[in-house]
Amino acid sequence: MTAEPTSAGAAAAFEPLRPKLVRVAYRMLGSVADAEDMVQEAFLRWMRADRAAVREPEAFLRRTVTRLCLDQLKSARRQRETYVGSWLPDPVVEDDEPDDVTLPLMLALERLSPLERAAFLLHDVFGLQFEEVAAEIERDPAACRQLAARARSHVREARPRFKVEKERGLELAEAFFNASRSGDMKALGAMLSADVSAYADGGGKRPAAIAPVFGFDAVIKQYETVVAWLQDNRSQLVRFGFINGLPGFVTLEADGELQTTALDIEDGKIAAIYVMRNPDKLRHLH
Repeated sequence: MTAEPTSAGAAAAFEPLRPKLVRVAYRMLGSVADAEDMVQEAFLRWMRADRAAVREPEAFLRRTVTRLCLDQLKSARRQRETYVGSWLPDPVVEDDEPDDVTLPLMLALERLSPLERAAFLLHDVFGLQFEEVAAEIERDPAACRQLAARARSHVREARPRFKVEKERGLELAEAFFNASRSGDMKALGAMLSADVSAYADGGGKRPAAIAPVFGFDAVIKQYETVVAWLQDNRSQLVRFGFINGLPGFVTLEADGELQTTALDIEDGKIAAIYVMRNPDKLRHLH
């Protein structure tokens, strides 16, 4: 028998699993490009593996992707220490909220160790038993329980307490877009909570606030400047949708680059605004 049919069959078996594997890798890394790279490396390893000895291809591949991501996280942490301005995960835009791994939770995961992050995601988000998690990250089940418990205590506040209804979330996103582009500061202010915060990721590639802005007065002051600038530099709406699980919108800015704005809503008010301006992190949306 020639090797070609075997290789073709292995590739055909891999492809239906690719979206799941990318989802695992993206939740681990917060980068679409890095997630796709990790999954492609897992594919290459799958093609070289003794596949006859693999009882569960999906578990084998998830384990491979997880371990590749753990290695990647170690170098990514060093890179983020020198990152210009606020770091936000790559925006993933969908029509519906995918799950409860929202943008604030992904930012909270950044504060965890790579092993804590892996244990939490694999158990609490992807539903693996601790015995399975242990096999994924090469620790015993008791250690995995401790890792997940520590992670849980760190990210508890970042998990959504009340799910915003889809239509209500998109209504607020549309109202925010209209107010910020028309210059209606009264309408914009009425949407913000007292302790609202604003984050912008330009990555040193496009103008963006270097540090997060906290509190109603500071955010309103920032948006007064933004609104004034937008009067001469019009942006065009591309679409509304859910960005990393939060209602928001995609715009085409005056410089020809895309931008995403995601809104974290609590008790009917906007509690946080996340704006992605880094073109490197928006490339996959073109």
